[in-house]
Amino acid sequence: MRALQLTDDRKIELMDVAEPEAPGPGEVTLRPKAVALNHIDVWGWRGMAFAKRKLPLTIGAEASGIVEAIGPGVSNVLPGDLVSIYGARVCGRCKACREGRDNLCEHVGGVHGFHLDGFAQDRINIPARQLVVAPPGVDAVAAALAPVTFGTVEHMLFDNAKLQPGETILVHAGGSGIGSAAIQLAKKTGCRVITTVGSQDKMEKARALGADEVINYREDRFEGVVRKLTKKKGVDVVFEHVGADTWAGSMLSMKRGGRLVTCGSTSGVSTNVNLMMLFQQQLKFFGSFGCRMENMADAMQKMAQGIVHPVIDTLVDFDGIDKALERMESRQVFGKIVLQIGD
Repeated sequence: MRALQLTDDRKIELMDVAEPEAPGPGEVTLRPKAVALNHIDVWGWRGMAFAKRKLPLTIGAEASGIVEAIGPGVSNVLPGDLVSIYGARVCGRCKACREGRDNLCEHVGGVHGFHLDGFAQDRINIPARQLVVAPPGVDAVAAALAPVTFGTVEHMLFDNAKLQPGETILVHAGGSGIGSAAIQLAKKTGCRVITTVGSQDKMEKARALGADEVINYREDRFEGVVRKLTKKKGVDVVFEHVGADTWAGSMLSMKRGGRLVTCGSTSGVSTNVNLMMLFQQQLKFFGSFGCRMENMADAMQKMAQGIVHPVIDTLVDFDGIDKALERMESRQVFGKIVLQIGD
């Protein structure tokens, strides 16, 4: 069967690999249908692994698939089910897993597509506990966006930042996958949404998603515009995932007692924090990584009900992977690039 494998830094090849064996206890054989690309794929492509990994490595951290066969003891899915796949190999036994806090698993075995073989392949055996069944009305592309694109945002906004109707939120990089999801979810919650984008053509697209105010950060200092838009009060919540380039401005954009939630550092992992501003303004920072499986289920229900929808930049096949990653690296994307597998 085929698998897209990272064989060296910036080198991905379509390889022939062995078919998986029959699923073991607690496992399923899955036929991946769609893989949503993320910055974690770009990091892996660049060689930025945070743990030891062995090449070749099959790529793809966020995906959906069809269950082909189930192993002994599997009861949460059936053959033929369309499922969204949780991207981390969690143990399912520790206290955090038992309590539904999957992203705090005490014995996580790594992230698929980054430390472990990912989902850009024709078939894969995977523990059934990592699968969430898609509801009617959610197709393979939409289900592929539940684990990271929408699940991460659900966890950031509602589990961590506790976003409430009537609040004002600043969403950074509204043209990114999670930015486009955050605009929709915040607006549907009843919030005033301010977002940043990097070009004029993205401004109208962000407004179409529900953003009330859109700032081109290449033309204006976003923190100055935010202060004007909020009559110098600042926003209740900052949705941060850019990192070093926006951190100081994000702090200046917050109201007294405001909350900042972050899940990323695409512009750098280190920054300075004004401690006097932190304690005098009583600001609150939340680190957020991944999501709970319940967030995936919630996100797909909202997609099924038409409350939110996937924003797709480009659909590609195996042959388009290099150009897709280059496009992501250049930040010319609005929404998601999705790799479709098979028919």
